[in-house]
Amino acid sequence: MKILIQNGHVLDPESKTEGIYDILVEEKKIVKVAEHITDAADKVIDAKGCFVMPGFIDLHVHLRDPGLEYKETLKTGGDAAARGGVTTICAMPNTKPVIDTEEKVRQVHERAKKESKVHVIQLGAITVGQAGEELADIVGMAKAGCHAISEDGKSVMNASLYRKAMKIAKEQGIAIFAHCEDITMVEGGVMHADKKAETLGLKGITNAVEDVIVARDILLAKETGVRLHLCHCSTEDSVKLVRAAKKEGLPVTAEVCPHHFTMTTGDITEDHGNFKMNPPLRGKSDVEALKAGLKEDIMDVIATDHAPHSEEEKNKSMKEAVFGIVGLETMASLTYTELVDTGVLTPMQMAEKTSYYPAKILGLQDKGAVSEGKIADLVIFDPNREYIIDKNTFFSKGKNTPFDGWKVKGDVRYTLVDGTIVYENTSY
Repeated sequence: MKILIQNGHVLDPESKTEGIYDILVEEKKIVKVAEHITDAADKVIDAKGCFVMPGFIDLHVHLRDPGLEYKETLKTGGDAAARGGVTTICAMPNTKPVIDTEEKVRQVHERAKKESKVHVIQLGAITVGQAGEELADIVGMAKAGCHAISEDGKSVMNASLYRKAMKIAKEQGIAIFAHCEDITMVEGGVMHADKKAETLGLKGITNAVEDVIVARDILLAKETGVRLHLCHCSTEDSVKLVRAAKKEGLPVTAEVCPHHFTMTTGDITEDHGNFKMNPPLRGKSDVEALKAGLKEDIMDVIATDHAPHSEEEKNKSMKEAVFGIVGLETMASLTYTELVDTGVLTPMQMAEKTSYYPAKILGLQDKGAVSEGKIADLVIFDPNREYIIDKNTFFSKGKNTPFDGWKVKGDVRYTLVDGTIVYENTSY
């Protein structure tokens, strides 16, 4: 099927090309990008007024499948991703069972090809069962195409074991995706440690819980040479540490989630589970540092940490609720509203941080760009459309978001995966 996209404001972060162009898509690939394309097509999309960007690549998603399908499945997670303009997902391994063998990685990849509308890259665990005691089958999972290993949801607290994993990952040419949390310092905390926590009568989590592991992991990456990607950074000192690592030329990248650059503890209106995420919402100085880090390209990636849960698990006090927030369907709009429309990032930087840099981190040569010969994973994004976030319309099984009722600017109009339209916004 031939698809012709006309009059779109094309953003190609690979070549830094920006302008009004037509794009011709055929047999999964972009075959032509030019000012005026007159070729016949089976489907013509008028993208006037819209950005045409490479499909978003989300490095941090919890699909909950296998074993926790009441929270999310490969299908519902894929549907939610497509709606949010996300064309490739990195699925975290903390499922039931934990993804810690070559066979388990292959099983998810095979199922995803049949059940998900978008590409799914299953990451492997660092330790068996994520128990932190014995290394998982890192070599086998690398062969199965995991691209990275992660203990997400927790840190590997045994630094010696972790260093061994890093050395193997380095040998296999895959990355470490690090969840930075010193579990011994959490001490029952459920939100950021500040006056709001005191007002709500809740135990706080200090910034040091994240920062000490960020520092440790950077030092271990320096020693081993492994490519280290720091997940969901939330603190001012995390930005400082990443800045120092990059100044030294270390192979370190970092991501920030929309909830961490959009909300502070001041936005917590009540003691409710929808405000409970890990890392927690932080203070104003942290948010400003994260924004500056993104603007200055210290922080490379915007990812969601999409973590769906049931209503029963979240509709309670933060003391009892589980950690987690959904984000696949709100990431693009929140990023545009909070960062691009306010001038913190340019539209090109948005494309870089949501697609180009993630593709580079994963080593995906055929993604993250809008140029001839690349895979036609594309998102057509309308920066002028305003709407109210309504969690009840989410395609994801998870409705756990504090952004319900928020007015945002910018919405996904079409999502293409392998040259096929997998989502069309029917509001137009």
